[in-house]
Amino acid sequence: MQFNSYVFAAFFAVVLAGYNLPGLSWRGQKLWLLVTSYLFYAAWDPVFITLVWLSTFVDWTAARLITRAGTPSRRRGLLIVSLVINLGVLGYFKYGNFVLANLVSALHALGVDYHPAPFDIVLPIGISFYTFHTLSYTLDIYLGRTKPWPSFLDFALYVTFFPALVAGPILRASQFLPQCAQPRRTTGRLLAWGLTLVVLGLFEKCVLADVMLAPAADLVFTANPVGPADAWTGTLAFAGQIFCDFAGYSTCAIGVALCLGFSLPDNFRFPYAAVGFSEFWTRWHISLSTWLRDYLYIPLGGNRAGVARTYVNLMLTMLIGGLWHGASWTFVVWGGLHGAYLIGERLVARVLPPGAWRARAGTRVAGAMITFVLVCIAWVFFRAASFAEAFAILKGMFGVARGPRVLPLVNYELVGLVTVVLLATQWAMRARPLEDLVERTPWAVRSLALGTMIVAIILMQGQDRAFIYFQF
Repeated sequence: MQFNSYVFAAFFAVVLAGYNLPGLSWRGQKLWLLVTSYLFYAAWDPVFITLVWLSTFVDWTAARLITRAGTPSRRRGLLIVSLVINLGVLGYFKYGNFVLANLVSALHALGVDYHPAPFDIVLPIGISFYTFHTLSYTLDIYLGRTKPWPSFLDFALYVTFFPALVAGPILRASQFLPQCAQPRRTTGRLLAWGLTLVVLGLFEKCVLADVMLAPAADLVFTANPVGPADAWTGTLAFAGQIFCDFAGYSTCAIGVALCLGFSLPDNFRFPYAAVGFSEFWTRWHISLSTWLRDYLYIPLGGNRAGVARTYVNLMLTMLIGGLWHGASWTFVVWGGLHGAYLIGERLVARVLPPGAWRARAGTRVAGAMITFVLVCIAWVFFRAASFAEAFAILKGMFGVARGPRVLPLVNYELVGLVTVVLLATQWAMRARPLEDLVERTPWAVRSLALGTMIVAIILMQGQDRAFIYFQF
């Protein structure tokens, strides 16, 4: 059940109506949301709801036992149990085939002719997201950042809250659970703004990502060889596609939650206007980047143990961040490139005067363009199905390889138009929240823009595509 489906529209209408039944208690509202969240997840595969229950029960129990534990060793042992179960389940389902395939390749390289039985594992949707939800709760309890929440109902709703369940934002208990303490109702203002965000998110996904950008990326990334014009156009198409697809999902999730009276954290803040890679990761997939910072980079030592150790910690964090996205070495390389970018940025900062990139408007624009181009080069490995495919695109981008023209003229025009508008919009909005722009825009202009987006969503039907981050 996807946000960009009529089934979800009907489902959400029922959820909203039931949630706002007259006389329904706050506990009844939360029970309603919990049951409907389970139904939402079970629409993909009812069997995997047991994994959600396992994760919920393990971390609820571990957190309470950690609080009651009398010794540091017992607290540490309970945390290890939580980590082993959660990461073990995640590892089995997400990386089992990957590990087996690499083991077979290694044995074949050593001359061992090993042919195991097929190890077909279906990846449960959203497992990376809800595993990080529950783990952050247990880790925060262990680190003394918070205390166990008294209501199991609230905790179960936190884990399974359907707007954020399958593709984020990755929620922290401290962001969601306090909202469960007091009744929350749908109001006219929240409903209007929430539905506006849903329309904006669907426009990004259904029109920009699926219709205007995805066809060009699909054509280029399956062609070999490919020339420079096609390679750059296909890469720019994917850069726009993945932003519009994932930011579109996050915008929809925030909007749906607002309709129910809940607030979810921002996951994107105009990342293609970033000047440098440290800033990029404060704007792109914010809930993941802050999770990795707080629960991996800082515990590894962060930047507290000298320059060399800082670089090692940055690289390890980004490599693991790449692997989090999928069981493929191409994702690891994507993460490694971003690790190298972050290290390179720090090396350059040691030479240049502080704030040199931001001293003037011209240098800020140049810094943003360099950042964007290098991010696009890394996207090649994220999108490519194999290293051969990735290197074919890179050879085309740098003029090493030539090939027949792949894309029709209309794809060049659409990708160029969307890229220019996207970059210009993000640069103009880099220091402003979306709410500020909406409040300053006349009512008639807002209504025209919203109506245009709705008509475009209805009329511009492309290939039926799942949200990209559903596979992670």
